Amino acid sequence: MSDTSFVAPPKQGMATSVSMTLGQVDPMSIRSKLMLETVSHMMTEAEWPYRVATIDLISQGDEIGAFRIFGANNPNSLRDVFERKLDIAIMNPGVILSMADRGVGLFSESMQVALITVLPHYDQMGFAVSKASGLTSLSDIREKRYPLKLSVRGSLDACTTLLVNKVLQVHGFSYEDILSWGGSVSYDQPMPKDSFPGLPSRIERVVSGELDAIFEEGVVVWANEAVDADMRLLDLDEEHLVQLEREGFKRGTLEKSRLTKLPADVATIDFSGWPVFTRVDTSDLLIRKFCEALEARKDSIPWTWGPVKQKPMPLERMVVNAPDTPIDLPFHPAAKEFWTKMGYLK
Repeated sequence: MSDTSFVAPPKQGMATSVSMTLGQVDPMSIRSKLMLETVSHMMTEAEWPYRVATIDLISQGDEIGAFRIFGANNPNSLRDVFERKLDIAIMNPGVILSMADRGVGLFSESMQVALITVLPHYDQMGFAVSKASGLTSLSDIREKRYPLKLSVRGSLDACTTLLVNKVLQVHGFSYEDILSWGGSVSYDQPMPKDSFPGLPSRIERVVSGELDAIFEEGVVVWANEAVDADMRLLDLDEEHLVQLEREGFKRGTLEKSRLTKLPADVATIDFSGWPVFTRVDTSDLLIRKFCEALEARKDSIPWTWGPVKQKPMPLERMVVNAPDTPIDLPFHPAAKEFWTKMGYLK
């Protein structure tokens, strides 16, 4: 069938419920659905490294404008949403959004962003040093001008790298200071206990003396191994935690009940939540349709670690404040209306 032979169906009124009957798959949507479904499968192939999706939704007619959706964690997406280069994006951790909304921490101006939903993700930041270094706090590094051999996250998660540096700045130094004291900063990709084939893990590099410290998120999956490697998880003191809160951070705790190798609970900063966000004034139509699509496809959308086929996305708790779904700023009005209609928001 050629495009010219297609006769468009009569226009229908806007649907108000996700129980709506789906329309026809026409020649234009066939091409887009083919691409979207194909790329969706490619994203789960172990050998496929290209996993960042930027989706432009435009009309093949003469309608003006486009909807742009970005499927990766990148701090630049906040600026792009604020400047209307993107309409919907996703971020980790949630605290970055509240920083942007307030114009604190990493941001010098307020960016009026709003929530659509928050993917469940419980996480904390870990500041681990080798016991051989003699360091017992982040302030020790500054006071001793210690030539730290530090490992932080590489290119796949720039948010981690930026937030770690902000924590260091609150303690009076930065990556640049570490370099000036004769230390090093290694930007590494795998999580601390993992490695590329044939290469040592970051924790193994600490054991060998190549590194002194690992400052990293995802600590719930590597803290016990770090303790086994004779590393110390640094406890953030009250004075600096108060300063960090002023910068938009939230307090967190590495719990001995969860991380059994820890000698005691450790005060740190929270790194939880994968909020899906937009501008406060993004089109109600786009946000409503996006929420409808989440509801309609919640049985088939992977939302956490594990197999491609998962339990249904728990939308009913992805709009309620909890440790793994922090709700730190308002919902977009259309999202709030939809989630309330579904009974998820009271």
